[in-house]
Amino acid sequence: MSTSGLKAIAPVPTATDFLDIVLSKTQRKTPTVIHKNFKISRIRNFYMRKVKFCQDAFDEKLSAILTEFPVLDDLHPFLSSLMNVLYDKNHYKLALGQLRTARHLIDQVAKDYHRLLKFGDSLYRCKQLKRAALGRMATIMKRQKDPLAYLEQVRQHISRLPAIDPNTRTLLICGYPNVGKSSFINKVTRADVDVQPYAFTTKSLFVGHLDYKYLRWQVIDTPGILDHPLEEMNTIEMQSITAMAHLKSCILYFMDLSEQCGYSVEAQCKLFHSIKPLFANKPILLVINKIDITRLEDLHPDSRALVQEILDMEGVQNVQVSCYSEEGVMELKNKACDTLLAHRVDIKIKGSKINNVANRIHVAQPKPRDEVVRAPFIPDAVKDKKKYDKEDPDRKRLLRDDELEDGGAGVFNINLKRDYLLANPEWKFDIIPEIMDGKNIVDFVDPDIAEKLEALEREEERLEAEGFYDEEENMYASEDEREAVEFKANLKSKIISQSTKKGMKNQARLPRTAGLRTLTELTEELTKAGYDPSRIEERAAILAKLQGAKRKRHEEEEDVDMEEDDSEGEEPSDWEDDAMEVDAASKVAKRQKTNSGGVINKKLPKTDRTTAGLKNEQQYDKTIKLRNLGQRPRNMLARAGEGDRTIKTKMPKHLFAGKRKGGKTDRR
Repeated sequence: MSTSGLKAIAPVPTATDFLDIVLSKTQRKTPTVIHKNFKISRIRNFYMRKVKFCQDAFDEKLSAILTEFPVLDDLHPFLSSLMNVLYDKNHYKLALGQLRTARHLIDQVAKDYHRLLKFGDSLYRCKQLKRAALGRMATIMKRQKDPLAYLEQVRQHISRLPAIDPNTRTLLICGYPNVGKSSFINKVTRADVDVQPYAFTTKSLFVGHLDYKYLRWQVIDTPGILDHPLEEMNTIEMQSITAMAHLKSCILYFMDLSEQCGYSVEAQCKLFHSIKPLFANKPILLVINKIDITRLEDLHPDSRALVQEILDMEGVQNVQVSCYSEEGVMELKNKACDTLLAHRVDIKIKGSKINNVANRIHVAQPKPRDEVVRAPFIPDAVKDKKKYDKEDPDRKRLLRDDELEDGGAGVFNINLKRDYLLANPEWKFDIIPEIMDGKNIVDFVDPDIAEKLEALEREEERLEAEGFYDEEENMYASEDEREAVEFKANLKSKIISQSTKKGMKNQARLPRTAGLRTLTELTEELTKAGYDPSRIEERAAILAKLQGAKRKRHEEEEDVDMEEDDSEGEEPSDWEDDAMEVDAASKVAKRQKTNSGGVINKKLPKTDRTTAGLKNEQQYDKTIKLRNLGQRPRNMLARAGEGDRTIKTKMPKHLFAGKRKGGKTDRR
């Protein structure tokens, strides 16, 4: 997270503004009309709702503040230290802690008064409890005046902090005040840092950006540091120390050999040595500035020796520049960027894990206890082991070699049995018995089936050679068998010829004439085929009798109808009424007989339950109509789709027009 991530914090209101916001919101968003003659439960709900809403509003506002302000322990060490330097970590944590406690106290007050309001016995009592609850909440918030004011100042300052990314490529400029740090950053970046001829012109961190090798670099200008103990450093200097300690960067330590900055070369060298521990694991460039006035070669031998001592240290490089004449400025920029790039690459190649575990590893070196040489033991199998060579014909055979020989990937199938560990290796490829119905299938397989088939084929060839199949008479045992076979063959050919017709798509396979046979023809043909037709003849005689009785009854019914037609215009007699009822009942029975497929069921119960208790067919029809009418709503629901489930008006007008009363206003 960079400092830019800290800027999205909403303004923190003062304690009085906080109260105005919450209490006015409570008044606006909750009902305001109540009368003493209302039901007591309604009066209680009215005031309980006020207290609960006020508590929720406080909770929401305080939670927003607590979540938006960063937790220092979750930040990058640089940002955490910078905030500690600028705002004092203890003070910051205390302010947030006080708001967290206030939120908890407000929740407790609301809970207590909510419980008391449940037992309020009058409008006056409930109103006083509500006033007491809101008053106690307001008192708690008034006490948070100082933490809120402090946090608002912190928020304003955070928003003015430069956007420093602690993880990107960074050039860090440091040194005594007035040695030319700000002049350099103004030259190489588009930052506009104020440059004045007096110390501590730069009072905070400044950031500029430059492009080098198609990469984005940030250059940080730090305030000047004086050579005195860490405890005596002020907030301005501590910002520089924080940046040097926590940012992975290339350090540019600026020195002014002309001593125009007001500090001697010796003092500048001492400062370098005192802050050198902060430069650990970072590339360092010693920048000799203002060479248009004094160069390193022009320096007094004593001062030169002090500077040379720094240059002789491991990892310190020297560049001479003049920001006034711009001599060496671009060279310094390129050299610093290249040095940092090479350093970052080295770190990545080495890896970061070794640093975490190196200090925990201890390698023990045993000391010899006597003069006996104890050489390490290496097994002969390891010594004789040859390196695998693909071209060697005597190499160890791999499974891949088998795969290439047997068709390659996708064709080759691994035989898992080859790796079985059995007492006898010959058992590996035995067939596993297959059991069906408790019996081994192998027991029913004839091992000599191939030999028997060959013997049968030889016999067939011999019979053909002898002319056994030339005469048809030899095919059948008797004349009856021959005729039966011929009859079946003729019938089959007829069926096949009929089925080839285009018009026979959905019709019966047999032709219509196939079924029209006399009983005599049928018995003769069955006798020829070798079947006994006596039972069929008996059945046909019974059916003929039944058919005759049916026909006779039908003729009698027709005669009765004829007599009814003759007696038209006369009053219906009792037997006619009975006939009408029978006729209606028969119609109903017919309707009941026919099932959904239209086939008449032959086995019907004697009484019909569907018509039980009904006078006639009209009454039956009416019951069916009423039943269908009652099923209509269910049918409509069954046919309803997703579009039929919309709720057209979610908020009727009376809910959002005018002042809202004490009841519930949410309809869904």
